[in-house]
This record gives sequence, structure tokens and C-alpha cells, in this order.
Amino acid sequence: MAEGHPPSAASGQALLYLTDEQLRQGIEAMFFAYRGFTADPDRILEGMSYGRAHHRALHFIHCAPMTTVNNLLAILGVTKQSLNRVLRTLIEDGLVESHVGRSDKRERHLTLTEAGQALERQLSDAQRARMRDAFRKAGPEAVAGFKTVLEAMMDDDMRRAYLALREGR
Repeated sequence: MAEGHPPSAASGQALLYLTDEQLRQGIEAMFFAYRGFTADPDRILEGMSYGRAHHRALHFIHCAPMTTVNNLLAILGVTKQSLNRVLRTLIEDGLVESHVGRSDKRERHLTLTEAGQALERQLSDAQRARMRDAFRKAGPEAVAGFKTVLEAMMDDDMRRAYLALREGR
């Protein structure tokens, strides 16, 4: 296989029977790809004393405006204490607003402020550029396969949350 080119359909059949070493290489590739995927936003956030938890919160609040804190907890899979620490900082810094629920006053609904939207856009633009470049290099069949693999790796409850988020747009 030529470097930088996806495997052909014929060699794709061989991928159904991967050795432990091939799986280990896939795991390692995923770890290094994740480092690349998060590197650009990490550099942007570093100067602001924010981390990946702040980025994830901004991302999912953007994707689902007026989402509840409980919904965000479920999506992120973090403790309430951890999320509260992140949200407190984002609210104090004027990036996120918290609104009392209309039907349930105990609920808190979250939205991004204009400054929050601008930061989220800057972070997402960096990741979109990296993804766009990788997708162009890989080609449409590889992109479709990559999406299929990612969805197949999700636990059932995460896949449902992912699909619900996509349908809500």
C-alpha cells in the first residue's frame, strides 16, 4: 500500500481479521491522532488558563443551546463537582450564561454568550481545519469508513446521545 493512501476494497477484507499487533498499532494511531486533534485548541486555551474540560463544555453548549446542566453531565460523563468547577469559571468569565428553567426552577439551562461563541468558533475552526485536511487526504471512502468505525466503538448509550445531538441540529 502506498504511503498516505487508504487501503483498497480488496485489502479491506483482510482488515476484518486483524492481529493483536495490528490492533495495537490502531490504538497507538488513535492516541497520537487525538493528541494532534486536541493540540491546536490546547494552544489557544493555554494562554487563558482553560483546559480540555472547558473546551468540551463550550463545544456541547454550542451544539445544544439551552441544554441543561444534567444533560451536559450525561454527555460529558464527568462528576457534578468537576462540571460545576468548569461552568463556574466560564460563567464568571462571561463565556456562558445560566438560565433558570421555565417549567422546573431547579433546572439550569446553559447558553454561550457572544464571547463564548467567538471562543468556541476559534477552537472548532482549528479542529475543522485539521479534520478537513485529513479527510481530503484520506478520500471519501476512508471518511465513511472512519465514521462507521467511530460509531461502532461507541457504547449504546453514547451512540444514542450522539445521534440525539445530531438530530437536534
